[in-house]
This record gives sequence, structure tokens and C-alpha cells, in this order.
Amino acid sequence: MPEFRKAPTLFKARKFSANGRPERPLLRIFLRLRLHATRREAPDLSTLLKDVSPRQGETPVANQNDYASLKRRIQDAGLLDKRPGYYALSISTNLILFIGCLVVLFSIGNIWGQALAAVALGIISGQLGFQLHDSGHRQMFASPWKNALVGLITADGLLGMSYGWWVQKHNRHHGNPNDVDLDPDISVGAIAYTQEQAMARRKVGRLVAMYQVYFFFPLTTFLAWSMHLTGATYLVKETSRYRRLEFGMLALHAVIYLGTMFYFLGPWSALMVVVIHKGVGGAYLASVFAPNHKGMPQTDSTSRLDFVRTQVLTARNIFGHPITDLWYGSLNYQIEHHLFPNMPRLNMRRAQPIVKQFCAERGIDYYETSFFQSYRELLGFLNEVGEPLRKAQAQG
Repeated sequence: MPEFRKAPTLFKARKFSANGRPERPLLRIFLRLRLHATRREAPDLSTLLKDVSPRQGETPVANQNDYASLKRRIQDAGLLDKRPGYYALSISTNLILFIGCLVVLFSIGNIWGQALAAVALGIISGQLGFQLHDSGHRQMFASPWKNALVGLITADGLLGMSYGWWVQKHNRHHGNPNDVDLDPDISVGAIAYTQEQAMARRKVGRLVAMYQVYFFFPLTTFLAWSMHLTGATYLVKETSRYRRLEFGMLALHAVIYLGTMFYFLGPWSALMVVVIHKGVGGAYLASVFAPNHKGMPQTDSTSRLDFVRTQVLTARNIFGHPITDLWYGSLNYQIEHHLFPNMPRLNMRRAQPIVKQFCAERGIDYYETSFFQSYRELLGFLNEVGEPLRKAQAQG
């Protein structure tokens, strides 16, 4: 059994699983590496699992067949069926809120009111980001062109970022979650996600990595700008299916977005609104995406596992609640989403107990924690990544 790369840890691992039985080897490796949080008991599964428990005569299968077995249970529960009605309502609601927020913004003469409207616009933009996410995974409709149409309008038209860039990047992440060699979400950037990345930093980058636990939240306010720039750079340098269309849509977005802001608000108020809008929108998306994998086990070419274990062991779920599900765009069910990326978000909550039971049967540790604990673990991880730099400076 290959071992994971050793990510920084904050707590001692338990020697026994929650049910008191000795842990299996893979589970022991995982618990030795990950951060621990208080777990809650699984809800009553009797109703939901009645028709998806292991079939009579179903026997344990080899690891490579685990996904087929799990997918069959999910399909039997009807959870991979598209929900076009739900998405039509969701898209319409997001569009109404987006336009309504702009109307309010342009109607208010008070600068504080404009600032609050800009905050609301940032949050709505985050929800549009989830809409883009779902269309990119083809969660919405059975027809690929319908998903692509929603994605292009949402990304390039409303948000000003490249749909083609985001889809290819996000698909690479899904195929290689927390893989230090292949996952673009933990590649070298403003934040260091491995101690090797931190030690390789120089000058300002080294200082940021050293104290990145303090820089993390301020840096998230630049995420939207980074996505604008990176997406445009991708379209210039790489081949993309909708390249010409995206160039045109991005240019149109820039003209309309900046033009209306300056026309209705004037230069200084427009500048304030744009900064707040982009800062809040970027921070919102980062606050949802960052706890999903950061601080969980990392893999490389020497420690890759089968699909199910890779997706489950590298992901962190946040306890579900209707408000939490709305705020996260159902990405708090990160394990279920990574196992079934094309599953409509509305079905994630119903899929969770099925996946939990399957993992229990196979001895695969399923990790779920609270909103606040997820950030405690995230920040603790970032702090430990920068620790060798602080020690080197102190010895220095």
C-alpha cells in the first residue's frame, strides 16, 4: 500500500475507529496524516437506504470495482437524473437578483448604500460562480450545448472570466485532487501548499509564505482579478473550443460593466464599487473552495490510489444544513461531488448517506466536520507549511 505524502498535522491520530474496532491499514495511514475534528453520528438512514443497501448475494469487490458498485447504488436511487426544472428556477432567480441588485446600486445616491449594494453584488456573483460550476460539470441538462450555453453566458457574459479556461482547469483538479504534481489548485501561486513550495520561495514570496496564515484571507480578495487575468491569458496562449466567441463576450462584458458603472456612479464611486464587488466575490468563492481539500492528505506519483479512495480521502465535507447548502452551492458535500461531478447539486444531500454507508462497508474513512473547524484546520495547515521558514529565520 503506497503512503500519502505527509501533510502537516495538528493533532495525534486515534488508534481505533469511532466504532471501537481496529482501523484498517489504509484508514490508519489516513488518520495519521489528516487533521481531526469532532464527528457527529450519521442520521437515521433507514428510509433513504432501504432500497440501496448491498443487494442479496453482492460480495466485496476489488478496489478497482468499488466505483462501479457505488455508482450502481446512486443510479438506483435516481440521483444522477438531471433536474432541469430546479436549474431553470435557480438560473432565473440568480438573474433576477443580479439585475435587481444593479438597479438598486444605480438608484442609490448615498455612498454607503452603494457600498452595501456592491457587497450584495459580490455575493450574488459568488452564486453565479456556482452556476458556472454546475454548468461546467453538465449537472444541469442532458444536452451538452445547453450546459455550455449557460456556462458561457454566466462566465464570460456576467462574470467576465473565461468559461473554457475554468472548465479545463477544474477538470484537471477533479482528476487529480490534492496531487502535488498534477492538481492545478495546489500549484505554485500566492499561497504555498507544501513545505517544498514554501522553502523554494524567495524575497517577497518567501515572506508571504512564512506568514501566509495571516495573509490568506486578504489575498482571497484578489481571486476575482486573478481569474480574469488567468482566463484571458489562457485564451491568448491556448487552443479553446469557444475561443473567438469568448474573446468577443469578454470584451463586451468589460465595455458594458465598466461603462455602466462609470456612467451611473461617476469615476470615484464606480472605482469603489468595482473594488468591493470583486473583492467580496473573490473572497466568497475562496471561502467555499479552500476548506474542501486544503490540509487533507496529498498524493504524488508514488502514492496514487484507486478512484474512490483518492476522491474520498483527499476531500473534507462540511456538515449539511439548508442554509449551509445554499451558501456553499452544495459544495459542502465535497466527497459526493468528487465521486459524481455530474450529479445535480440538489441530489447531493440525498447521496451523502449512501456514500457514507458504502465507505463504512469498505473501511474507507469518510471525513466531515463543522464550518468553523474546517477553517481551524485550514489555517493550522497553512501555518505549519510556513513553519520551516520561520525556524530558518529564527536560526538565521
